[in-house]
Amino acid sequence: MAEAVITFDHVVKEYRRRGGGGQEHGTTRAVDDVSLDINAGDIYGIIGYSGAGKSTLVRMINALERPTSGSVTVLGTRVDQLSESKLRPIRQKIGMIFQQFNLFSTKTVAQNIAYPLQLDHWRKDYQDKRVDELLDFVGLRAHKDKYPSQLSGGQKQRVGIARALATNPKILLADEATSALDPETTAEVLALLKRVNEQLGVTIVLITHQMNVVQQIANKVAVMSAGKIVERGDVYDVFAAPQRSVTRRFIATALSGLPDAPRVAKLHEEWDGRLVSVLVRQKDIPAADGRPAVKASGQNISDLIAQYGIHSGLVYGGMDTVGGSAVGAITYVFDDSNPRFGEFLEALRRDSDVIDFGTASHPVEYDVAVAANEGETR
Repeated sequence: MAEAVITFDHVVKEYRRRGGGGQEHGTTRAVDDVSLDINAGDIYGIIGYSGAGKSTLVRMINALERPTSGSVTVLGTRVDQLSESKLRPIRQKIGMIFQQFNLFSTKTVAQNIAYPLQLDHWRKDYQDKRVDELLDFVGLRAHKDKYPSQLSGGQKQRVGIARALATNPKILLADEATSALDPETTAEVLALLKRVNEQLGVTIVLITHQMNVVQQIANKVAVMSAGKIVERGDVYDVFAAPQRSVTRRFIATALSGLPDAPRVAKLHEEWDGRLVSVLVRQKDIPAADGRPAVKASGQNISDLIAQYGIHSGLVYGGMDTVGGSAVGAITYVFDDSNPRFGEFLEALRRDSDVIDFGTASHPVEYDVAVAANEGETR
């Protein structure tokens, strides 16, 4: 069994609200009874919209925030009750990178990376050697003597990663680390973080509102809403069979395939037949973390079309790879005048998750069609 390096146990964090004149007006609960294990070697994505509580939760890992109740254990030590002096050895094992890089503008690249080594009182020759190692690792040796103002956003984040790795941490916290970057640079930074995890054995906790970031490198994900974790599990399982509406909204921003309402309306204008979207999951998803088991979907569409002799056309769709397995959706237009269409659709529903948008003359309202499928898959 994998070893948990971070454990939240029924963690609650409340802040006092103050009104005019500094008077207290109750409390706001930013984190609401969260229990979560993050194992050694994980790249664990914690995702949520602004105000969901994800940054507050992760700041408890290095005790920058203390829980109102519950406990936080890091690398075998309960950190929520430690004094600042006793926290120092734990914090040395935790690196952190930020959205806005937080580099010293008056220090060179090498000096920025060396800063935590100076705080940790490393010998100067050891500092120089470690800085050169990290410059090579992040691909910035040629920029060693430049200042942050002379670097691109991606290069600045590479410096931030190198600095976070300076003291050989066991855990790396990445707080919206790619939000300020363009898609191409984001992919490069995520590839670097993947190397940090695989080659250096560092456990990474990603705080993000970008589902595509989780999709690209994480192996586990927890979805937060209003301070609670509403869904969690292996990334593929959550992507391929989301159980909560907030998760489905996130996934819709990252995965291609399922048409949105305007696209369905346009397809109805272009095609007279029955519009049916089939969700594709390459593999079965076992029950875990309170989630029900969900079977594979969309694996035998062609066989069923041939078996029932249904005329069809593929009119929309897309596939993605998440955790090494396929997930997506394919939309067909079917000839529902075929006498066997009812049998075919019933067989297709048994075999796959299906969203039936009806025909141009008898359309099914988009939200009703999607909700009907959600009801079937629960």
